[in-house]
Amino acid sequence: MIANKMRGPVENSSVVRAMFEEGKRLAAIHGADNVFDFSLGNPNVEPPEAIKQAIIEVVNEFKPMDLHGYMNNSGYEEVRQAIAAWLNHRHGTDFTFANIVMTVRAAGGLNVAFKTLLDPGDEVIVFAPFFGEYRFYVDNYGGQLVPVPAPAPQFQPDLEVFSQKITPRTKAVIINSPNNPTGVIYSEATIKELAAILSRKQHELGTDIYLIADEPYRELVYDGAEVPYLTKYYENTIVGYSFSKSLSLPGERIGYLVIPSQAADFENIVTAANIATRILGFVNAPSLFQRIIPKCLDAQVDIAAYNRNRELLYNGLISFGYECVKPEGAFYLFIKTPIDDDLDFCNRAKQRNILMVPGASYGCPGYARIAYCVAYETIARALPGFQALIEEVRAG
Repeated sequence: MIANKMRGPVENSSVVRAMFEEGKRLAAIHGADNVFDFSLGNPNVEPPEAIKQAIIEVVNEFKPMDLHGYMNNSGYEEVRQAIAAWLNHRHGTDFTFANIVMTVRAAGGLNVAFKTLLDPGDEVIVFAPFFGEYRFYVDNYGGQLVPVPAPAPQFQPDLEVFSQKITPRTKAVIINSPNNPTGVIYSEATIKELAAILSRKQHELGTDIYLIADEPYRELVYDGAEVPYLTKYYENTIVGYSFSKSLSLPGERIGYLVIPSQAADFENIVTAANIATRILGFVNAPSLFQRIIPKCLDAQVDIAAYNRNRELLYNGLISFGYECVKPEGAFYLFIKTPIDDDLDFCNRAKQRNILMVPGASYGCPGYARIAYCVAYETIARALPGFQALIEEVRAG
């Protein structure tokens, strides 16, 4: 018999993954070209050529034990120093290797951060819509997720409600920008006001509240948009980064945490993060890709390919009568479903072999997420189905 704590996750397992598995089932029946799977944020753009060259270089450059062996739980010091220098150049920060902890992607990094910070009953504020796995990450350590709306059409956080939701139990706030599922970037004005609220509340309550930036999509932005770097606005910030999307390496599980020296209880947080990395079973981030990353920090995937998809899908759906915000980053569209029941709408779409994820999975019912990190031709072939779907719904 499974643990009671796992019963909820088993009963409410990831809708995204369920849709992905359904896509494979439908493809076996109807043929892959006739199934339009927009469920999973699995990059279809190839990794930069620099990745392949770096793999060859590090395999030839390092001795086996320097390439495949254990290291400090934080990761190789020279790798962390290279990342710190890269961040300083890009953002005008002053990090050193001591501020970087290599992680098993951003997901592993967030779990390390929550293991480090949370006591049972501590509250973690998140802005809805939000990445659904946050529920599980926070619950892993006995924390309580507290949603605050980021309402349409701008999907910027409602900071008045946010201020009201902060209590003596508030330990952390998650910021995901560019956002999954909306593609919205939280503006600098939003970040400044949010930081001011947190600073004021810390003083009023006599507590430390940490702002946790989940940034797997930071490099995937369009039209010259800029993503504020949160450590510059609020001292108690921890940044979780992943190379999964920026370099199309989701299966390699490589990322890092940034823990600024200015953060409250910095030394204990870093020590605890190292211990958490070990006792959670990660031990260390993948050694091979730690060696590869410093050679590829300036590499980029083909953003133009994602932008081409964005324009085709957004313009097509808007012309059919769908409502959605045009994403500024990431590779998702978050459409308002033309009926209130987003699950029913997604099931109707599935009858046309179109797979989307209901907005309720992101704490925002009445919407659906479409991941457009697919082939351009897949979107083009799916558009008639989207048009027929909204016409069917309108006809009742």
